[in-house]
Amino acid sequence: MLDFLYIAWLGKPVWMWLGFHALIFGLLAFDLGLLHRDKNHEIGVKESLGLTAFYLTLGLIFGGWVWWYLGPQAGQEYVAGLVVEKSLSMDNVFVIAVILSALGIPLAAQHRVLVWGILAAILLRGLMIGLGAALVHQAAWVLSLFAAFLIYAGLKMLFAKEEEESDIQDNGAVRWLRKTLRITPELHGQHFVVCKPSPTTGKPMLWLTPLALALVLVNGADVIFAVDSVPAIFAITTDTFVVYTSNIFAILGLRALYFALAAMVERFAYLKTALAFILIFIGGKIVVADTFELIDVPPWVSLAVTVVLLAGGIVYSLWRTRGDKPVNAGPRVEREAEIRGRA
Repeated sequence: MLDFLYIAWLGKPVWMWLGFHALIFGLLAFDLGLLHRDKNHEIGVKESLGLTAFYLTLGLIFGGWVWWYLGPQAGQEYVAGLVVEKSLSMDNVFVIAVILSALGIPLAAQHRVLVWGILAAILLRGLMIGLGAALVHQAAWVLSLFAAFLIYAGLKMLFAKEEEESDIQDNGAVRWLRKTLRITPELHGQHFVVCKPSPTTGKPMLWLTPLALALVLVNGADVIFAVDSVPAIFAITTDTFVVYTSNIFAILGLRALYFALAAMVERFAYLKTALAFILIFIGGKIVVADTFELIDVPPWVSLAVTVVLLAGGIVYSLWRTRGDKPVNAGPRVEREAEIRGRA
């Protein structure tokens, strides 16, 4: 009767996929249903770091199970993938912080945007990983294409000139969304949609709020960053189960990590350089190990290099910016106070 649980799907028995998703949705239910029942609760840096450690520990425990059940190589590939995805997600955190701050989303409401953003990201990453797995298993040369893209993305990130952040409100995509959709100028609590009378006919109609606009932009940013992160994880392993599980665990802790990193975004000025070197290294690893088969690069080497580069970027950033005062805290607080007053 339960024989279908042992049918192979994407290289692994169905029960492994069902068990993993049961674990993930159980964690989400625990997080949202018990830890954050108060919608007006603002997550501080201390709580954020605690939640980040909690999700990272769970991710590593799951990696221990992968190591035990699927073997040392799969375990090393999982941990390497988790660290790479977590590293690349840091850059995504900074972009999300800019979006939410520019739109004047209060801290208490940011949690709601991130929750729904994480759920959407899980679905979108699953689709992109499924597509990537199909391409890799159908044509081995796709990995070489991924390698070229990763090296290009790393070099572009490394040599990109520092530019002043433009106002999100003047962004072309934001202007188009505001012009195309009915979006209220002010927040309405933590609602994504509200019913308001039409300015022309007076009849009640549905309007989106700036919270919904923030959700769209956050999900758009995640899709853009997934274009880098999905090829990066396939560069480490082509095991679809390892790729998917390490990716999802990295995303799962992204919301918790956000509130800690967003509070000190200015202190990580040189992290982007470290991420650029990580992308270049992973792309180069495919070239020398898989495309030309010059040397064999074990998963633990990828993990070690990634950890050293990431730690080096964080330590150097903190050292170079020691004593610096936050430059964005004032305008952000004033903007949030203004939004609360209007709401």
